[in-house]
Amino acid sequence: MIPAWNSSAVLPPVRPGQPEHSPDRSPYSASLSEVVQRFATSPDRIVILRGLLAYRNELTRVGITDGFQWLDGSFMEHKEVLLNLPPSDVDVVTFFNLPAGITDEQTFVAQNPDLFYPDQSKLRFHVDAYAMLIGNALEVSDVQQISYWYSMWSHRRNGLWKGFVRVDISPNEDQIAGAVLDQIEREQQSL
Repeated sequence: MIPAWNSSAVLPPVRPGQPEHSPDRSPYSASLSEVVQRFATSPDRIVILRGLLAYRNELTRVGITDGFQWLDGSFMEHKEVLLNLPPSDVDVVTFFNLPAGITDEQTFVAQNPDLFYPDQSKLRFHVDAYAMLIGNALEVSDVQQISYWYSMWSHRRNGLWKGFVRVDISPNEDQIAGAVLDQIEREQQSL
């Protein structure tokens, strides 16, 4: 379950009610449907969620069906309260295994630039996309990269500690989340 925004308008870094050293902390595991239900609160956010679903659909299309994603950025904050602005995108790090039969990561990434290069993914999907290959023996550089992402995403630029969300890559869950988003959008339009 994704906790509520705290009084600083961010997800808390540790689940409320838990001691600061508790392992019940960010990144909070959630289904994509839960993310949609929690964050589809405005037309701007729905556009971003539609982009995220399209982005994940493209990952599936190119064979990425195994892994998980960290979701963060101003989309996971209550930016409308913090800065009186809607979020413009969602930040995503995709931790993935190469599709079956693909052995050259560099070629695979180069063949799918709108999935792996943030400038292109932002334009097409409203997703500030980054990726990290998993499934191989863990190298020191992998630990450093994971530490980098965690340290960058666990606080705002002003130093405020905050949380973020983890979702599995799951084409089945994407379909369910899409249906949930359709329903929320219909309800918002009827108001």
